[in-house]
Amino acid sequence: MGDETRDRTLARVSAWVGDLSDREVILLGSVAYWCVGAGEKPWRRQGRNLQFTNGDPQLILLFLRYVALLGVTPGQLRYRMSIHESADVVGAMAWWAEIVGIDVGDFQRPTLNRHNPATVRKNVAISHRGRLTVSVVESARLYWEAEGVREGIALSEDQRQPAIM
Repeated sequence: MGDETRDRTLARVSAWVGDLSDREVILLGSVAYWCVGAGEKPWRRQGRNLQFTNGDPQLILLFLRYVALLGVTPGQLRYRMSIHESADVVGAMAWWAEIVGIDVGDFQRPTLNRHNPATVRKNVAISHRGRLTVSVVESARLYWEAEGVREGIALSEDQRQPAIM
């Protein structure tokens, strides 16, 4: 199997997804949040804001679409980039700003990861763009709603029907 087979499979399954309803985006956004968001831990009580960090622009855009459906306004969003100190910080900020549709000046100060000689990093190319953290300020209620969606998904009845792709 080569690249052509992969590309055909990707196109076929991508087309199968089609348009998503608001409900589906909320379900997917909640699941994405619980997979990689800053969830509550026994040693760190959440309750103040949703916070989502990822290096995949499509997941960031899904999260932004999700919180917009929950009524979050652009003024409630904060953006912070985390990137290795040797990367092109300015270029990466410009890239992320274009992806999410904001001005570079709207970013909070970036978090620069210091070099650790014991770590073998693979993402050392100049094109490395780090990770973006999107925070929704004063969003405890939204956090609880995301938690409720996750619980509802976990408790939902398993229909055991195969997906048709």
